[in-house]
Parts: sequence; structure tokens; C-alpha cells
Amino acid sequence: MHNEQWPTSLGPIICVVGARPNFMKMAPILRAFRSHRPPLPTLLLHTGQHYDQDMNDRLFVDLRLPHPDVNLEVGSATHAVQTAEVMRRFEPVLDAHKPSCVLVVGDVNSTLACSLVCAKRGVPVVHVEAGLRSYDRAMPEEINRVLTDQIADRLYTTERSAHANLAREGIADERIRFVGNVMIDSLLANRELARPAAKTLQLAGFDPAIVDQAQGYGVVTLHRPSNVDQKESLQPLLTVLREVSERLPLVFALHPRTRANVMRFGLGELLDSERVVLLPPQGYLEMLGLLMGAKLVLSDSGGLQEETTALGVPCLTMRENTERPITVEQGTNTLVGANSDAIRRGVDEILSGAGKSGRVPEFWDGRAAERIAADLCQWLITRHARQHS
Repeated sequence: MHNEQWPTSLGPIICVVGARPNFMKMAPILRAFRSHRPPLPTLLLHTGQHYDQDMNDRLFVDLRLPHPDVNLEVGSATHAVQTAEVMRRFEPVLDAHKPSCVLVVGDVNSTLACSLVCAKRGVPVVHVEAGLRSYDRAMPEEINRVLTDQIADRLYTTERSAHANLAREGIADERIRFVGNVMIDSLLANRELARPAAKTLQLAGFDPAIVDQAQGYGVVTLHRPSNVDQKESLQPLLTVLREVSERLPLVFALHPRTRANVMRFGLGELLDSERVVLLPPQGYLEMLGLLMGAKLVLSDSGGLQEETTALGVPCLTMRENTERPITVEQGTNTLVGANSDAIRRGVDEILSGAGKSGRVPEFWDGRAAERIAADLCQWLITRHARQHS
């Protein structure tokens, strides 16, 4: 396949990013497309869904992502308005560039919005990270995942259980390929570049000795609406985190939404402790360094479940469900929900040395993007030849 030529009449692959998790997934894909033979022509489109411009620019630098060719600059809004605005601004891009396909990653609003436009216009959709299911329709991301997979023409999965999910939803086997996890491609490519945790704390004005002590430290992130948007859910979580900090210092990368709600509900004193380090959202290399040195992670993030499994760091996920079951079955992840007793028990196990050690799942080997490039090139060229025969 590597000897084939990319047909001159075949348009570029439009690669869509919209929010922070997309950047980590797209960086290795773009590198693999460039180094493939023949190289796959791409156009990087940023919808501008991500709200924090400083963080946005930093992620592009950290991940060595090229500057976007197109930025739709959509910005924050309600789910409906944001999805509609991405669709409205994305359609003219299809007309201008006549892509061979549009590649979307993950499960953010931009993923679904661009896929819907393509479906209406007859442009093939390629979905990376297909078939993940939490079976919780209250999560906007779950709706985005299910609908994008129904629309997609080529679906790349990170774990074998995803194939079974797609088959149950009536998606034909020939549309699905198991390639592994591009998020782990990024992690393995950047491990050597990660900023040490002590350096991150020092630059933020904290005593780096907090993470150098023999007892270690924990990392916390918390941002899901179900956990942070009501005082009744946020207060008990912060209370138990304060308890945990008495046993193990915690480095808490505070999401803007969470920070705003802590202030709104008057819960600031729960985090007012020398043993709780409050940081703003961190760059990719800073966060990777924090995770690599952590004794445990407490989070409600999807991506951190995968990253901790790849790093062998025990993770307690403060959610009732996960769309990444392999991190629980094979990895280091334990679901504890918003249950204070379950969180305490999980911390007890980890600090006593009985936490999960886990193993790295199949194809989480740093080469998922290469497999995508090889398969997608063959699929597009074959499809093009069939249409023009």
C-alpha cells in the first residue's frame, strides 16, 4: 500500500478539533498522516469550541500541533446553540475544500456537529474513538458518541468491547476497525518531555517539597456538571477530599466551572488547607508530569482513566459509570461514584498497597495513529477507484 499514489483528484482529509481532549488525540494522527507513504493531505480545522484561549494555545505548543488551517471561532454557548453554530460555520468549509473525508475524534459537540453536516452533504465521516458507551443518556457526550457512530462511514475503536457496542446498534462489521488508543500515542510520545511535578508547583508559587515527601501526593480533577453544579453534590465531595488530604497531600487542578461553583456555594474553606494545592487548569506536559509522579488520582475525567491505566497509577473515578470499561477490567481504574464511603475505602486500599496495579490494554502501544493512517489511506484510495471505474 505504501507504494500507491494519492490521486490528485482526491481532496484533503479535514481533521476536526474542538476542545482540549481532541488535541491530544489529533496530534499523533496528523504526525502519522504526514509520515505515511504516500503522505495523506490534511486540513486542520479548529471549531473554537474550547473557551480558554491561553490554554488552547499552550496545548498546541505542548503537543507540537500545527497551527489550524481554519478556525471557526464558535466559542461557548448552550449545547444546542454551539452545535448549530458549528454546523452553520462548517458547511462553507466543505464547499471550499471538497475533502475526501472528514475525521472527527471523541465525543464533544464539534464531533457531532461536523458529522451531521457531512451526512447531509454526502461527505464520508471517519470517527476515531468510536463505540465507547457509558449507557448514561444524561451525559451530553453519550448522545454525541451514539449519533456520530450512526453517521460515520469508518469507525476506529480503542478497545474490543467497543466493537460489540457498535454491532448491537446495527453498525456493519466492515465499517469498524480496532486500532488502539491515540490518546496513549500522545502520552508515550511526550513522557520524556513532561514537566516534573515539583517544577510545576514551584512555578505556581508552592513549596515543591509537597510532592517530594516520601508519602507522595494525589492528583484531583473535578468538572462534570453532575458533581459540581449543585451544592448538594459538590459539598460532600469536597468534604471527603479534605479528609483524604489529611492523609495524603492533594494537588487539585481546578476547572473554571468548579472554581466558580465553589465560590458561589460558599465552599472555599473546605479547600483552604496547606495540604490541598489549588492550581489553575494545567498544560498537557504539566498534567502528564503530575500524573506520572502521583500515588493516586481522584477524578471524574474520561481521559484520565486511560492515562492512569497506561501509567500504572491507581485511579478512583468519581462517576457511577464509565464509557471506558477496559480501564476498570484491565487497568488501574475503580469506579467510586460520588459516594464518600467508597472514596474512603478506595483511598485506604491504595495507601495500604492493595490498590490495582493493572496492565496496559492491547494496542495501547503508541502506534494506533499509524494503523489509522495505513487503513484510511487504503480505504479512501480503494473507494475513489471504485467511484471512478
